[in-house]
Amino acid sequence: MSLVERQDMLDQDSAVWSGGEGAVSDYVALLKPRVMSLVIFTAFVGMMMAPGSIHPVLGAVAILCIAIGAGASGALNMWYDADIDEVMSRTKKRPIPAGKITPNEAFAFGMMLSVGSVLTLGLLVNWFAGAFLAFTIFFYVVVYTMWLKRSTPQNIVIGGAAGAFPPMVGWAAVTGGVSLESFALFLIIFMWTPPHFWALALVKNADYTAAKVPMMPVVAGETSTRHQILLYSILLAPVGMAPYFLGFASPIYGGVAAVFGAAFIGFAADLWRKREGDAARKACMNLFKFSILYLFSLFALLLGESLVAGI
Repeated sequence: MSLVERQDMLDQDSAVWSGGEGAVSDYVALLKPRVMSLVIFTAFVGMMMAPGSIHPVLGAVAILCIAIGAGASGALNMWYDADIDEVMSRTKKRPIPAGKITPNEAFAFGMMLSVGSVLTLGLLVNWFAGAFLAFTIFFYVVVYTMWLKRSTPQNIVIGGAAGAFPPMVGWAAVTGGVSLESFALFLIIFMWTPPHFWALALVKNADYTAAKVPMMPVVAGETSTRHQILLYSILLAPVGMAPYFLGFASPIYGGVAAVFGAAFIGFAADLWRKREGDAARKACMNLFKFSILYLFSLFALLLGESLVAGI
């Protein structure tokens, strides 16, 4: 479906949906605040770990712009995926399918925030960081949402790069460029995303099937998805230790990352073994929840070490 045809369809739908009277909370929901919080946190870690310094005011501006850019991506994702969101139980109460905001309003809101965040970051901080933020928004909205999500079961693997870029953008805000260290932060999130997301996709497989989204469990089947979750979890363990191997994290971080990586593999192995009934669902959710703790803990430890080093 072309972008023009899709917009025509959404325009017709908006005539049916009430829309146009969204509250502030509905526009906040368009920003995907839970996803935004992860973006803010990882971008802040990237900024704090970067060599050199940035004025606190400019640092706050950079984080705000990155957060707004992430929110803009979320709004544009909801605009384009309104038809999918209407079908899936997890998303049908979002502002557009719920009739609180029209697709055109969401599109205008997302574009305004995109342009504003990129220009502000470029003008007030540096243009490399601004361009990187623009590329991140483009990658999430165009490459992932408009192309990969509906065309390949590898959508979350390749598209997951968009969620892994924020620490590099935060690093670029300080240094005006990127480095091997910032790429290591990117790689942790990039390798973490497939097992994290596929664990939830196994639970929501019926929704993705109904919405005709080619997620891995829908296309390759649940058994194959479990194999790949275990494989990515095994690969993630040494990647999570990369900051220690590269010399910009302490042995304490290396030890914690090793223990958490082993635990991640343990949860993935449990998911791989349990394939039916409530036990399978519980194993999926256990991995999904632990994966959040894993990422937060590693980045929090990196942040703590950078703060201690700066004292």
